[in-house]
Amino acid sequence: MDTDLFLVLGTVILVLAIPTVIGALSESRPPRAAAILVMIGGGLLILAVTQHPGGYAVGDIPMALTRVLGRYF
Repeated sequence: MDTDLFLVLGTVILVLAIPTVIGALSESRPPRAAAILVMIGGGLLILAVTQHPGGYAVGDIPMALTRVLGRYF
């Protein structure tokens, strides 16, 4: 698979975990779904960074996003 795709999917999943954490904590219940989302998103990010030659810098994320969106849309 493509490391840019892993990076973008991992970032999107981690962003989606934030409201899940807030919702679970505000309702005084354990954030199980948020923990699963964080593990999946973090795993995808680690996979993308370790498999990409030279790794990724923070400035590379917007270009990876545009490459993935351009490829699939």
